[in-house]
Amino acid sequence: MAEGRDPLRYFRLEARELVDQISSGVLDLDQRPGPEPVARLLRIAHTLKGAARVVKQKDIADRAHAFEEILVPHRTDTSGLAAEQMRELLRLNDEIEAQVTVLEQPPALEAAPGPAPPEAPAEAPGEPPPGLPPEAGVAPRAASADLDDLLDAIGVANARMAPLRSGCETIEALRRRAENLADQLRVGRAAPALATRATAERLAGELGSAGRHFTDAVDQIERELDDVRAKAEGLRLVPAGNIFTALRRGVRDAADAEGKRVRFESYGGDVRMGAHLLGPVSGAFLHVVRNAVVHGIEPEAERLAARKPAEGTIAVEVERHGRFAVFRCADDGRGFDLEALRSTAEARGLVKRGSGPADAREMLDLVLHGGISTSPQVTEVAGRGIGMDAVREVAAQLHGQVTVRSSPGAGATVELTIPLALLSMTGLSVEAGGTVATVPLDSVRGCLRLSPEEAATAAGTGRLVYEGVAAPFLPLTEILHTGGTVTDSPGPGAAVMVNGDNGMVAIGVDRLTGTSALVARPLPDLAPASAVIGSVAVDADGNPRLVLDPEGLVAEVLRGHLAGARPGSGPTATPLPILVVDDSLTTRMLERSILESAGYEVDLAASGEQALEMAGTRGYGLILSDIDMPGIDGFTLVERTRADPALAAVPAILVSSRGSAADRDRGRAAGASAYVVKGEFDQEELLGHIRRLVVRS
Repeated sequence: MAEGRDPLRYFRLEARELVDQISSGVLDLDQRPGPEPVARLLRIAHTLKGAARVVKQKDIADRAHAFEEILVPHRTDTSGLAAEQMRELLRLNDEIEAQVTVLEQPPALEAAPGPAPPEAPAEAPGEPPPGLPPEAGVAPRAASADLDDLLDAIGVANARMAPLRSGCETIEALRRRAENLADQLRVGRAAPALATRATAERLAGELGSAGRHFTDAVDQIERELDDVRAKAEGLRLVPAGNIFTALRRGVRDAADAEGKRVRFESYGGDVRMGAHLLGPVSGAFLHVVRNAVVHGIEPEAERLAARKPAEGTIAVEVERHGRFAVFRCADDGRGFDLEALRSTAEARGLVKRGSGPADAREMLDLVLHGGISTSPQVTEVAGRGIGMDAVREVAAQLHGQVTVRSSPGAGATVELTIPLALLSMTGLSVEAGGTVATVPLDSVRGCLRLSPEEAATAAGTGRLVYEGVAAPFLPLTEILHTGGTVTDSPGPGAAVMVNGDNGMVAIGVDRLTGTSALVARPLPDLAPASAVIGSVAVDADGNPRLVLDPEGLVAEVLRGHLAGARPGSGPTATPLPILVVDDSLTTRMLERSILESAGYEVDLAASGEQALEMAGTRGYGLILSDIDMPGIDGFTLVERTRADPALAAVPAILVSSRGSAADRDRGRAAGASAYVVKGEFDQEELLGHIRRLVVRS
């Protein structure tokens, strides 16, 4: 598009950015009044006003000027603006945004000869211009055609790399021929032959040097193009935080209408996903946050009587779990009124009258079906009972699911989980048994280089000590190739420590090949795959590369340990004996009874000193120890076993009457793999920890 035909080309981009900054800045000022946010808003409004006047957009310039006039008296004011002034700022911002949205409509007939057509007439405020997707008001307007061109150009550049690679091979062939020539000339002793031989040797050396430089350059270009390609694909994805400003505005407007004080908090805005997902989610969660204000957050007097802060809090968080995105809205209000929900459900015939007290799960499930509202009257923000219905419909539309949790007097949480068609991430590339795979870098806690002896010990015990913790260990070759180990693999030369919801495990790999940005796609529906494979990425040559699922990796390693044998270790693996350490005879006998009933062999020690002596003479699969003992206490006992190379791989569980967070943290710091409080003692919980941790022969 020629600049002369489109004088607003750059103004559109700048104005959109400035309007978004103003929207966020006004809401910041509403929650955190002071000179600094006022000064920032004045700078932005002044910039917008100047830019609008340059391109003769008088209406926008006039509204920006009116915006400034409201703020100027408050440059040094720390008390904040009056409610009416805040409403006027928001009104002016809405009008400016509506006019900028109208300008974002592509000019019609721009290629036709003759004078430029007049500006398009304004449309109804709040409506996106024709030709823009519904989510255009939420996500940045990515130029898909430009992205396609960029990706095509990178593809062409990659294709042009083939002749360069062929050139590398040609240089290498010439080098070998020069060496052969030199070898043949070595048999001659005449001066010409010697000179020719020297020339051939010099030629071979120069060709070898040139070939190495050529190959290194091509490899570097390929890596850079691969990284650029992944980042270009990532431009199709937008940050989830783009919906936060609209949700924050929704909370502010609802709180203003209800006469409540509510703070909005947001987390996880850097999670990136397709723009087509954010539009529906934004609309659905707008209902959720409004409902939280109207039904959840109590009036100020009621909150103070309940010993809560006068100002309520609504927090929206976005997380990526594997190939899923989780949108969560939590408030600190009263929670769902289950009895009021039951009354409404009975009135609509959804629940039989007199059927007993309200069941929380049943009532919350009914909320998701929509049409149930406890609001006594219909207002602009509540009363129609369509809020949760909208969330349920979005979940169905995006093939996701929605869950609702409520705690009386403490608040409610609404979660929407949706699958992601594209995942933008940084991955750690690893190689195992000839297979190259990628582990999402945000799930990697660390990496270790393994000597052959360390790799053999880890494979034999199924454990690898990292930062004082004996983590379950399994080579990636055994995970990806069920039914046996790949025999031509040199064995793990490194271990990747992977974090999951159920703990940390160690994955053995042949080598690490580096990190890179990538965009992963889900596997086709008809493609069978192990649970450890989460998605697939395409490299610069168009070859698929497996992207491993951290939760699947953790589950697969733990599954082998819970079953009593790792894949390929045979069915005869038996648990090593357990050493119970406690100065109380009653506790020792009780724990021995529980463990022997579960099929474990048990030895007993009455002190930490006795336990260390016994552990030095016999191999144990786990140490179960009290904390408060004369002499060496449980913390010290665990620390000493972690420091002893012969005992470092033996996991330990602390069982104590101490239940404070500080004691639990100290137990983890000492190297304990689990912590059980005697006052909350649960036999099944204890056995679950033991089945997960015990080392087998």
